[in-house]
Amino acid sequence: MRANTGDRLLVHGRVVGEHDREAEIVEVLGRDGEPPFRVRFEDGHEAVVSPGPDSVVQERKSKHHA
Repeated sequence: MRANTGDRLLVHGRVVGEHDREAEIVEVLGRDGEPPFRVRFEDGHEAVVSPGPDSVVQERKSKHHA
C-alpha cells in the first residue's frame, strides 16, 4: 500500500454495525510512500497507523480541472 500526503485513508468497519472511518493522510512516515502514516480523522484526532487489509487509500483529487 502506497500513499502521498493529502490522500484519504478509508478504514472499513470490521464488525456488523461498525461504520467506516475516513482520514486524511497528513504525513507518510514509511519509505517510498509505504506505511506507517500519520492521519487526521474528521473529528480532528490524529494518529499514526499501519493500515491492514480492511483499508483503502484514495488518491487526492486534483484541484485542476481539464
